[in-house]
Amino acid sequence: MKKVVVIGGGTGSYTVLKGLKNHDLDIVAIVSMSDDGGSSGILRDEFGVLPPGDLRKCIVALSESTETMKEIFQYRFKNGCLHGHNLGNLLITALGDITGDYEAAVEEVSKILKIKGKVLPITFSNCRLCAELENGKIIEGETNIDIPKHDGNLKIKKIFLKPEAVANMKAIEAIANADLIVIGPGDLYSSVLCNLLVSGVSEAIRDSKANKIYICNLMTKFGETNEFTVSDFIKEIENYLGKGVIDYVIFNNSEMDASLLKHYEQENAYPVRLDLEETSRLNVSLILKDVITQPILIRHDSDKLADAIIKILEK
Repeated sequence: MKKVVVIGGGTGSYTVLKGLKNHDLDIVAIVSMSDDGGSSGILRDEFGVLPPGDLRKCIVALSESTETMKEIFQYRFKNGCLHGHNLGNLLITALGDITGDYEAAVEEVSKILKIKGKVLPITFSNCRLCAELENGKIIEGETNIDIPKHDGNLKIKKIFLKPEAVANMKAIEAIANADLIVIGPGDLYSSVLCNLLVSGVSEAIRDSKANKIYICNLMTKFGETNEFTVSDFIKEIENYLGKGVIDYVIFNNSEMDASLLKHYEQENAYPVRLDLEETSRLNVSLILKDVITQPILIRHDSDKLADAIIKILEK
C-alpha cells in the first residue's frame, strides 16, 4: 500500500484528505499548530493546549464513522458560555487533560471517529506564527496574519515562529517513509509555509525520496498573496523549502463562475493567474486540470484532486 503524507492545515488539508480516503492508501496528515483564533485560540490561551481546530478538521476528513457522528464532532455552539466553541475542539482538549498527553488525546479521538490513516501534529511546541512586513513591522499571531488589522496591501517579507518549534518525530518519520508528499492547498503563510518553519521539517522533505506535489491555490488572499501568480506561490515555497524540491504543481485550468468572482472581489480576492512562461523556468511538472467545485464558493473538489494525485502516484 502506497504511503501518502499530506502537509498543511485547515480547509485545504480537509479537502485533499476527504478525497484520498476513498482510495487504497496509507494516509498520514501532518497538521500545522499555528492557529490562535476562534475556539482554538481561546482554548489555547485558557488551557495551555495546542490548537485543536485543524486537527479536528483532518480527523473528520479521514473519519469512516457515521455522518451523524461527524456532524456532532463538528458542531459549533451558537449560544451561552460555549458560544463559538466547537464540540470536537472541546473533546480533544478534555482528552488531553484526562490523558495528560496531547498525542494520546489525538489518538483517542481518532479511534472514536474511526479514521483511515493517522493525524499528527507537526510539533508539540507552543509557539506563535509571526510575519515581518515589507515596511519592517512585525505582526504576531496567525489570526492577525490571516485577518489583517494592518494595511493588507503591504507584502509579507518573511515569516517565523516565536519561539522556535521542534518537529514531532513521528511526523519526520512519516515524511521519510512516504511514497508521495502533498503540500497544500491553503493560505500560503498561515496554513502551508508555517509547517516548513518547524525545525527539521524542510530538511526531511528535501531528503525524502518521495515525489512532492504542491497544490496551488485558486484565489489570492488579501494580506497574504495579493496579485500572486502561480510562479509567485512556487518561488515563495522554494524560499523555505529549497529550489528544485517540488516535483509537480497541480493548478486548475477550468473557468470560474463570474457571479461568484464578483463576491470574492468584495474581499479583494482574485483568481490566481497562470504565468506559464515564468512557471516553465522553475523545474516543476505543471499539471493543469479541472480540479474545482463552485456551487456556493470556489473551492478545490476532493475527488478531482484525489484523481489527479493518484495519477501522479501511479507514475
